[in-house]
Amino acid sequence: MRVKIAVAAVLSAASLQLPAANLRPPASSVRLTAAGSSRTATGSGGAVARRAEVGAIRGRVDVRVGPSADVRPDPASLGMGNPRDAQDRRRSVVYLETAPRGAFDVPSDRHARMDQRNERFIPHVLAITAGTWVDFPNGDRTYHNVFSLSKTKEFNLGRYAAGHSESVKFDQAGIVRVFCEIHSHMNAFILVFAHRFFAMTDDEGRYRIDGVPPGTYNLLVWNEAIRGDPPRRTITMGETGDVDADFTIR
Repeated sequence: MRVKIAVAAVLSAASLQLPAANLRPPASSVRLTAAGSSRTATGSGGAVARRAEVGAIRGRVDVRVGPSADVRPDPASLGMGNPRDAQDRRRSVVYLETAPRGAFDVPSDRHARMDQRNERFIPHVLAITAGTWVDFPNGDRTYHNVFSLSKTKEFNLGRYAAGHSESVKFDQAGIVRVFCEIHSHMNAFILVFAHRFFAMTDDEGRYRIDGVPPGTYNLLVWNEAIRGDPPRRTITMGETGDVDADFTIR
């Protein structure tokens, strides 16, 4: 089965809210194993375990908007076009609003990395699961001071020199804006999810979410240019086959 979905959203500025449904597991009779490949269905005759097929949700997010109004300019590059900035603004995250209960059972001691190079956070957008440690190594020849005032995770790592790294554990689902106290033009986003069913878009805007069991889900997309509620679509995964879902953000 293959389904083609296109969504066009007229959107601008930045959205900093994930739906509350991402923060808690839904009531469900579907349970994934550690491998994410089987489920248990409960009926009047008791629990009957059977092998369930899983599929993928894939597609492309076409972002056709300008820079966000709240982006602080880099004094060193004023008057000069920066193609990397445009690419960063097109980076999106596609995710399921809710997921099977087993999707919330993620391994502990996970690490991700957000570098500081050329007075930029790399990557500009980072998507992780709750409980992940994020390392912030300083790859520049100057001091940096990484901090956030976000409700999801407030922190201040203080000033540290080139070659050093500091880490933060993100326990709560939500969105975290990251800045540098020394360099006001540096900013980034960390999206923290309660489950693993999400995917970052690549340089061409393509994404793929693997291992999705049969069921009906709300599929949403986040991009820093979106204001208000994120665009969404209800999709149905069958026993076999993948689902195609494209989004256009204007």
